[in-house]
Amino acid sequence: MKSFYRTQSWPNQKWRWIIPILLLLLFLSTLIWLPWQAQRMEANERQEQLIADSLWVEQAIQFQLNRNDEVLRQIGGEIISAKLQKETVLDRFRAILKNNREVQRIAWYDANNKVVADTREGTLANAERLPVPKFEFGTLDVSEETICLKPVLEINAKNAYLLHCQIPLIKDEHRIGSMMISYRMNGILEELVPWWFAQDNQISITDIDDRVLSERAAGGSGKSVYTHSRALELPSLTLILRTNSIKSEPKLLSNLLVLSVILLSAGLIWSLMALWRDINRRLAAEGALRQQVTFRTAMENSLVTGLRARDMEGRLTYVNPAFCRMVGFPAEQIIGRVPPMPYWAPEAIEEYQQRFTQLLAGTVPSEGFETIYQHASGERIPVLIYESALINENGRQTGWMSSILDISELRRAQDLTRQQEEKLHTSAKLATMGEIASMLAHELNQPLAAISSYTTGAINLLQSGIVDRPLFQSALEKVNAQAQRAGHIIRSVHEFVKKREATREPVQITDLIHTVTPLVELQAQASHVALQWQILSGLPMILADGVLLEQVLLNLTRNAIESMQKTPPENRILRIETSYDEAMQQVIVAVIDRGHGIPSEVAEQLFSPFFTTKSSGMGMGLNICRTAVEFHGGKLSHRDNPVGGTIFQFALPIHQQQQSADQ
Repeated sequence: MKSFYRTQSWPNQKWRWIIPILLLLLFLSTLIWLPWQAQRMEANERQEQLIADSLWVEQAIQFQLNRNDEVLRQIGGEIISAKLQKETVLDRFRAILKNNREVQRIAWYDANNKVVADTREGTLANAERLPVPKFEFGTLDVSEETICLKPVLEINAKNAYLLHCQIPLIKDEHRIGSMMISYRMNGILEELVPWWFAQDNQISITDIDDRVLSERAAGGSGKSVYTHSRALELPSLTLILRTNSIKSEPKLLSNLLVLSVILLSAGLIWSLMALWRDINRRLAAEGALRQQVTFRTAMENSLVTGLRARDMEGRLTYVNPAFCRMVGFPAEQIIGRVPPMPYWAPEAIEEYQQRFTQLLAGTVPSEGFETIYQHASGERIPVLIYESALINENGRQTGWMSSILDISELRRAQDLTRQQEEKLHTSAKLATMGEIASMLAHELNQPLAAISSYTTGAINLLQSGIVDRPLFQSALEKVNAQAQRAGHIIRSVHEFVKKREATREPVQITDLIHTVTPLVELQAQASHVALQWQILSGLPMILADGVLLEQVLLNLTRNAIESMQKTPPENRILRIETSYDEAMQQVIVAVIDRGHGIPSEVAEQLFSPFFTTKSSGMGMGLNICRTAVEFHGGKLSHRDNPVGGTIFQFALPIHQQQQSADQ
């Protein structure tokens, strides 16, 4: 019995020891795991915090650079419109330097890259002696985008890198100058990076080749434990913002029991400190966010472009003051409304409904579209609208954002320009006919004199009593031919000078040339110029206004004839040719003379309005010709004639319906 109880008690004693041992091992493993887990969590938290702070710093730098760019673009707009003089521009530049210590220099250059105003020198004479960064501008492609050059090392006592950004000044699609703003790379970190961030991190800016352009280490060198890199996307340039925390990796305490006591005793204090730190950080973040929101709201309120936000059901959720001024309704009256909107014009309701249906279906136009809005006063306003999807922070679409431009002034300017061009074309045609008038009178005298001679002969035959029927019939036929010739000349002049609206219809270029042939012959005969024609038959149709192209032909032939006034008589040859460029789908007309040619200095201004080399010219002939050809989608050009003289030619696209039929 004793041995039996002994045998039964051994397993119980064994389990009594195993359970405490297991609990002790669990406790020890927990004590070991907790600091290790705490170390990992702290390391992850530090890394995440570093990433968040780096993102904030990168956005702050981007925001300030973009803000400077916007301020300079506003100054550039006033420079383009000639509202600012050099002294005023310098004062504005110096105000920017005073408020932005990261900026070292701002300069204004003219179209030849010569300095007009520079903050580094007080006078233009001194400013022109400063080194000018070299910018490459295309001759055909004019871009309005800001260009940032690779940072260069400034050779001075500090040996600091400078970042040059150039803002072009574009007027009428031509560059009239530029502005250049130079940043100190060290100044960007010193002025735009908060002190609290620089105190905990080593910050540097490098290029894509890892060349260090600037560095700030207020708290010492980084430990390379917590690092992060962010790309600074500048116009035409990418830099890298690198942060390296000075904090080292958390270490485990050697005595885990001491750690547990410290954790138990200091847990409450640590919690309170962590809470206090988190509250302060949140307050700082909320203050920075509030400041950014206030600034962005101020920017939106100062825009002249209307902004409108709608949810997925088409309900208005936001409008800016510019949109309210555009439609004449206050924000509280239209926010929350669903279509139909009070600013929709009744005559365009169907168009609005169709576009709204497409928008609800997710079909957002990639390009802007034009429509009309109705102001609260009833006035119709032409607008240009750009739509885009409104995406939240989670990447989900919550609605649509629209930017609306009032293009009323643009439409009025276009109408005025078109009216002025029509008046100019009419004046040019009348001036052309004034020059032809004397030659026309001489030319009409010939058929009229012939008619008089033939009718006198016919009367003499009748009076003589001897009627030669074949001779009499021949005289009458010649009278009829001369009368038709005179009538054809008069009809050509009448069709050319009569005023009408410009219309475009399918025409044959050969027919247009035949129409103006009598008028060209009149000019050529008066100047003893021989005409040569090489007109291809069967050319494709073009979509054109016949009278405008007739005026182009008359202006070009008249200029060619006048250029040969001092040419020997045997070389006074005017040649008119037609051809077809199958690759470009264009009909080409060339007017070739053997006159005095065009000097290079004259060729540069040949198509400029009011530029002329004639003592009695208006300087509008070639400008009108180019405008008329471009109105038809073509191009007018000139080149030297190898045998002497000049070749003017214009190319016109063929009619699209015929092009489709040929294909």
